[in-house]
Amino acid sequence: MTTHLALLRGINVSGHNMIKMEALKTTLEAIGFQNVQTYIQSGNVFVDSEDENAASVGFKIKQEIFKAFGHEVPVVVIGKADLETCFKNNPFLKENDLDLKKLYVAFVSTTLRNDSMNDLKMSQVKPDEASIDANKIYIKYAVGAGKTRFDQKYIEKKLNVTATIRNWNTVTQLLKLFEANLLTSIEVED
Repeated sequence: MTTHLALLRGINVSGHNMIKMEALKTTLEAIGFQNVQTYIQSGNVFVDSEDENAASVGFKIKQEIFKAFGHEVPVVVIGKADLETCFKNNPFLKENDLDLKKLYVAFVSTTLRNDSMNDLKMSQVKPDEASIDANKIYIKYAVGAGKTRFDQKYIEKKLNVTATIRNWNTVTQLLKLFEANLLTSIEVED
């Protein structure tokens, strides 16, 4: 059994793509996912599955959301290692006086090429900064996420990927929940 974290993009935002988390949990359990847990209303869902392939799990979730709720929702599925890597490899964490409220991570649907930074054309979104690490883009906003052109639509257009962005507080909480979830799963199996 593998624990996956499905990051749903654009649900329950400004009255669009409304999905109650309890209904989502019931829907995903009905198609065979186990230990389904949600975190906040913005679409962070932990699922256990026999399927180890993240892309396959994401496709299954996306299909079921469309069938059950009628919403076309992009889904990026990651593992615990992806979140741990955020803490190890995020270059902005090394800066003095860093405002964590301006730190975000974009999770993308595929591993990015080494030259993908060129494709982002960061000069168009300065003074925002970014750094790419495999399937993650670490972002440091100069002013804030609400006042930038450097959002998931920009990333998707420039890199031709599916992307969903989480603030640093959410990334931190998701790793804590991943660790707690895995401990619970181990205790249940013993």
